[in-house]
Amino acid sequence: MAQLIRFFVPDAGIRIGLRQDDQLHDVTEYAGSISAWLRRSVGRVPAAIDDLIAHAATLTTVYDPADLGAPGEMGLHWLPPVDTQEVWAAGVTYTRSREARQEEAIDGGDIYARVYEAQRPELFFKSPGAKVIGPLGQVGIRSDSAWNVPEPELALVMNPALEMVGLTVGNDVSSRDIEGANPLYLPQAKVYTASCALGPGIVLGALATWPAATITLTIERDQQVAFSGTVHTDQIHRPMADLIAYLGRSNTYPDGVVLLTGTGIVPPSDFTLARGDVTRITIEGIGELVNTVKVV
Repeated sequence: MAQLIRFFVPDAGIRIGLRQDDQLHDVTEYAGSISAWLRRSVGRVPAAIDDLIAHAATLTTVYDPADLGAPGEMGLHWLPPVDTQEVWAAGVTYTRSREARQEEAIDGGDIYARVYEAQRPELFFKSPGAKVIGPLGQVGIRSDSAWNVPEPELALVMNPALEMVGLTVGNDVSSRDIEGANPLYLPQAKVYTASCALGPGIVLGALATWPAATITLTIERDQQVAFSGTVHTDQIHRPMADLIAYLGRSNTYPDGVVLLTGTGIVPPSDFTLARGDVTRITIEGIGELVNTVKVV
């Protein structure tokens, strides 16, 4: 498994790395940036991945991913695996997500039942790449919301031609009471400071269908498990190709784009995130994204 990551090296700055097992090679001079590499992959994704792996094999400087710490630390540390990409999100793609949206809606949520069955999916802008939180960083919950939850999601990474180049782990933090009060408040419930996290890296591969993977969410509070849940990607009811096709309608992404594909894990209605909680999202075969919660 090859992962494309971003990380920070003291005295060198932002670097691009190719991680294979417990070795991390600095491929910055070859790749340039996430955006530059995604642009060069257009029309030749499998070859671009093979070339990147072959180049990494020629390098002698190797880092240990275990040495990467949290953002803001003085030494080596993680960065989100995006730079200038937009992050978009799909909603109501799992049956459980439809049920949760209907439960939280004060009007019964008929709008969510309709979008679940509709040909056109729900798609919305989530975050610019520059505002995405990376591994071990702090995700935010709104200070004006009383019901905040993480949303663990499989994230698709695409180049400017909307060709799949890989997968990563996403956290689409959301204020359920704000969206539940009125669907038109969705941008406020979804798009705010530190509301989106991605990582640890982009697992490279030119996929055409959903990977068979279990997604697990664990929320820790005071070093105890406050909530845990799992779902399998076979519960996504929309084809991957359909989501990508609608994402590309009347829109372009010159540096590539990331698409969060919805959540099937929903904490109970009496649970809300709190300052200091630790969210741990694991997707089988892709990685684990760990973040701490702050109030914004």
